[in-house]
Amino acid sequence: MASLDGNWQTKKPTIGERTKFMFNNDLFSDVNFVVRKSDSESESKQAIPAHKLMLSIASPVFEAMFYGELAETSDSIELPDCEYESLLELFRYLYSDEVNLSGSNVMGVLYLAKKYIVPSLAVKCTEYLLDNSDPSNVFTILLSARKYDEKKLMDRCWDMIDKQTESAVKSEGFAIIDRPLLEELVERDTLNIPEVELFKGVVQWANKTVTRRGIVADGREKRSIIGERIIKAIRFPIMKQDEFASVVMGSRILSRDEVSNLIKHFNSGERSPVKFPISKRSGPQVMLMRFSRFNSVKFGWQNSGFENLVRFSVDRDIELLGVNLFGCKDAVYSVELDIFQGSDYIVREHGIRVNSAAGSFSSILNESGEYYGFDALFDEPVSLRKGYCYDLSSTIHGPQSWYGMNGQNTIICSGVKFHFWRPSYFPENVDAVTKGQFNEIIFRF
Repeated sequence: MASLDGNWQTKKPTIGERTKFMFNNDLFSDVNFVVRKSDSESESKQAIPAHKLMLSIASPVFEAMFYGELAETSDSIELPDCEYESLLELFRYLYSDEVNLSGSNVMGVLYLAKKYIVPSLAVKCTEYLLDNSDPSNVFTILLSARKYDEKKLMDRCWDMIDKQTESAVKSEGFAIIDRPLLEELVERDTLNIPEVELFKGVVQWANKTVTRRGIVADGREKRSIIGERIIKAIRFPIMKQDEFASVVMGSRILSRDEVSNLIKHFNSGERSPVKFPISKRSGPQVMLMRFSRFNSVKFGWQNSGFENLVRFSVDRDIELLGVNLFGCKDAVYSVELDIFQGSDYIVREHGIRVNSAAGSFSSILNESGEYYGFDALFDEPVSLRKGYCYDLSSTIHGPQSWYGMNGQNTIICSGVKFHFWRPSYFPENVDAVTKGQFNEIIFRF
């Protein structure tokens, strides 16, 4: 037991500070949890001191373990189903409402949050995974999301897979998915990948499976490993004929009759029937989001070619499609639209131009019937990353128009937080947030 630091309680005036002090501290500890601790070279067992009361007031499972009818009486409990780092973070949260999540521990912490029924911690884990998912780890995250029935996380993973299929299929995580998940993947109509690349990924998955099993397999045996459901879901007829000849025929996974029928299909003007899907995949289903920055509108904005600008950031990665600008009835406006990765300097001299667009736009009546405006869109979606600030700039030539008033600094739309502020180099009397021309932000995930 740790020696007492005289009157230590008086140095920690709040209950939060005192309970946090007891975390991973053998002072007054009445139970130890023994778990695996691994490093790059070895594995050992290590004990984490804890306090039955603290654990029990945070988790119904610990309450039953220590104070239920079949209460655990041992002062040393071995947990073979978790590792030191994950259990330590669970206890940190139970003692302090804080948790240090990382790529190496978040799955283990999520498992423990579910096991010991700590839903608020499970939410933090899923939020961390949502914020840190990318094509390289999306299948690993998806497997855990399915295991723990985290629907929001599953939906986000599938959305990423649909949009960045090729990168996801070429990731290391793809090789470890199980066959049911691979079946679900190849049957999706919303994938964004050339069919021949999807087939290559499936073959690579089979090769990795063969290697893990330590066997030698020809095309027929690989087909057995892949399964008929997957083979029949691949859209061979939409491949280019040279791709089919060099990649598919070379794999020897299809039967001679299947190859013969597909060759006839490629060379037939009427396209002879085959037993594989013949339609192209539709690609990812994209929902556009938009929101207005202003609570009211007013007429009288002068569009004489001076710069309108607002700085903003987002709390997750998105694609910016464009903006809705104000206009007036029966009017045409000439617009130059730019977006820069912002800095604290004059944007046009020091900022990085990310994208730009220019054109003439005719005003139409807004759906509300209160004012006129128009959408100004970039030719290609602009990828915006969380943690960066961006400067949105427009130069507009045309007649007087409506403009927004009572703009909001922070807006949450479809789970994305937008924060707007005035760049530091703007004169203090120039209000770039609460009024202006940038009416609606148009974006997608």
